[in-house]
Amino acid sequence: MRDRLDQLWRIVGTGVCFSAFGIGGLILRVVVFPLVRLFTPDPEKRAVRVKAIIRGTFRVFVAMMCRVGVLSIEVRGLHKLQRREGRLIVANHPSLVDVVFLVSLVERADCIVKASLARNPFTRGPVMAAGFICNDTGSGLVDDCVASLRRGNNLIIFPEGSRTPLDGVLPLQRGAANIAVRGEVDITPVRIRCHPPMLTKGTPWYCVPPRRGHFVIEVCDDIPVAPFLEARSAAIATRQLTAHLTDYFSLEICRAAT
Repeated sequence: MRDRLDQLWRIVGTGVCFSAFGIGGLILRVVVFPLVRLFTPDPEKRAVRVKAIIRGTFRVFVAMMCRVGVLSIEVRGLHKLQRREGRLIVANHPSLVDVVFLVSLVERADCIVKASLARNPFTRGPVMAAGFICNDTGSGLVDDCVASLRRGNNLIIFPEGSRTPLDGVLPLQRGAANIAVRGEVDITPVRIRCHPPMLTKGTPWYCVPPRRGHFVIEVCDDIPVAPFLEARSAAIATRQLTAHLTDYFSLEICRAAT
């Protein structure tokens, strides 16, 4: 009976947290970001300030989810994200809230977002004000990502393109490797695990697990890009790096499961 009540409470708590997230996004768009635009006319400085506001907002949201008992979180190796700017952060994507976790941990975080988020009234404000990169820019997407890194932003990418399926298959797209090769920048891999799984692909938000989900976010050592740049062409280097990342994340997930 007690376990059932706990599960019901987490359903309510999840709904409350997501409602607060949506309302907060609307307030940012209608009130906060217009004020930032008014007092910060320079676009570059404005984007940096907006990113800081979003990071702080996401930190509050994560703290709220932990406080109400929806989930718990453990971060390992956080110092590896705080050494420099212009970092390419590549992570697996097991849950709906992965990007919220990472943005809350990373200063000057940039990310690639679906074009639909730029049209959603609850998310349009943060996406546009922060200058996040929309995935509908076609062939210019990689150039936009490299330019963001060179401006000092820390770019977060989920190379699966969607949440990890429950069977653990990781068909990685080549975007992250392409950016690393074109920008000649090392990759900082981040492994995200959750037990029991929650907010997974194809699972409604209200289908909470029997126990509170515990997230472990582990920042791993950098993967240097230099060895891959020795390939005969950028295309070959991108394929080799993508294969390496696929093996890397698959192996790390297998180790975590044992």
